[in-house]
Amino acid sequence: MTCALVWFRQDLRLADNPAWWEACDRCQQVIPVFIDDPTPTSLSQLGAASRVWLQHSLASLEQTLQVRGSRLILRQGSALAVLQTLIRETGATHLFWNRCYDPASLERDKAIKAALKEDLSVQSFNAALLREPWQVLKNDGQPYKVYTPFWKALLKLGITQELLPEPNTIPKPSQWPYSLVLNDLQLLPKIRWDQGMMQTWQVGELAALNKLMNFLETTVTDYKTARDQPAVLGTSRLSPHLHFGEISPRQVAFLAQQYLAEHPESSMGVQHFVQELAWREFAWYLLYHFPQTLSEPLDQRFKKFQWEQGYEVQLQCWQQGQTGIPIVDAGMRELWQTGWMHNRVRMIVASLLTKNLLIPWQVGEAWFRDTLVDADLANNILGWQWVAGCGADAAPYFRIFNPILQGEKFDPQGDYVRKWVPELAGRAAKELHHPRVLGDGWKYPWPITDLALSRQRALERYAQLKA
Repeated sequence: MTCALVWFRQDLRLADNPAWWEACDRCQQVIPVFIDDPTPTSLSQLGAASRVWLQHSLASLEQTLQVRGSRLILRQGSALAVLQTLIRETGATHLFWNRCYDPASLERDKAIKAALKEDLSVQSFNAALLREPWQVLKNDGQPYKVYTPFWKALLKLGITQELLPEPNTIPKPSQWPYSLVLNDLQLLPKIRWDQGMMQTWQVGELAALNKLMNFLETTVTDYKTARDQPAVLGTSRLSPHLHFGEISPRQVAFLAQQYLAEHPESSMGVQHFVQELAWREFAWYLLYHFPQTLSEPLDQRFKKFQWEQGYEVQLQCWQQGQTGIPIVDAGMRELWQTGWMHNRVRMIVASLLTKNLLIPWQVGEAWFRDTLVDADLANNILGWQWVAGCGADAAPYFRIFNPILQGEKFDPQGDYVRKWVPELAGRAAKELHHPRVLGDGWKYPWPITDLALSRQRALERYAQLKA
């Protein structure tokens, strides 16, 4: 009798899940498994906010499986050792999983496949990307480093594919192996700072699909302009759902194109939305082909860049949203309270850290990775290197965001700042983004840096690097 273990990782859904579909279609018994593996010490390890999301996402998947007469087996430990134990306990003849593309997971999965392929059939699938990273290459066989030609090549291959439905039936084993209970994984913090954060979100496969459909029906038409306004619900907020695979990029692209066919007036918004989805694809593509960018700049010249030293006080002010620069503080406080930050504001706060304060991009990336519920490793690295000027499609070294002008342009009425920096709520819009006008009586800190002088200092450092 054939028995399949399906190893869930960052694919916590039942629809459009190739590994799950294949197991249910081919085998007489199917055992879903999730392994919390604390052994990797690389950047691939989930941060604190992401582990909170994982707790809720696993709970949702458990409930979905139970309704369908199945179970989710939870184990903790080295993935290979746990799988070997489960194979002995269940007599499994097949092992299926969906691929992860970060360097640590690729190395681990290769070793697991080599260790187990003599004992049972081991197969992996693509459930996280529109196309495999090795499918999108230049004519000379080399990977792209610039988004626009990558996007054009991706379009030629096709970004929409038929989706796999959820299996009609789930073959169950005659006997279930032992499982931990979810709280045994200790994903939640001991001091429950997460409770307020998670009031912002609904988690799980159904929540992800509902969020996508609501976005398409209410927001996507104005997406191109609305997405840059942090006070407006102008983005899909699908990023954490994509990060944990509660919805697939193929589902997003397919349903967006389907919506476009029925609502041609939304053409500009849908097309721009799908292009933004492809930026996520590009991030994983780069990390796959250039794994050194996990911690090193893609532009190797930046290995010699002269970052500041002894920046602990300024870093803490930035982390706590106490920089004295309203749009920056609003973003950092939104992050701390919700586990998420608007993308435009992410660029602004990152520019302040890496260019005005000259703090290494890796420091900011680590903070985001620990505090974001959507701390997608490749996206995080791509974004930070882009702002720092050392990555693919990097902003020119002289492009330094002015947070005052950015605030005036993208939060002109100050609604975003007032929401997250309530001590400034009484200020008029024309004054709100100008920290030097605020004065001492507003219980708000003076700016931690002179924006003009620090900009000039950064330009001088970049000029040295260029020379």
